[in-house]
Amino acid sequence: MNTLSRVALGLLAAACCVASASALAQPYSPTGPLTRAQVVADLIAWRAAGYEPLDWLHYPENAQRAGAIVAQRRASGAMPQPAQ
Repeated sequence: MNTLSRVALGLLAAACCVASASALAQPYSPTGPLTRAQVVADLIAWRAAGYEPLDWLHYPENAQRAGAIVAQRRASGAMPQPAQ
């Protein structure tokens, strides 16, 4: 293996390391992680809006529709904002 191929292999390995480190980075959230109670309350709100987690046949549509309904209800004040 000549020097040029070793340098190229080293650069490729370094690029992979940088790419994987940035992929694992999570956005900063000043509120911190959600509690179990917050997640359960959110799921209850989504199910009340018509979301059925086991309905795989209509998955993207039913999740998007329920998400829009929950967001609309929270914006209108019909349902409390999640505690943060």
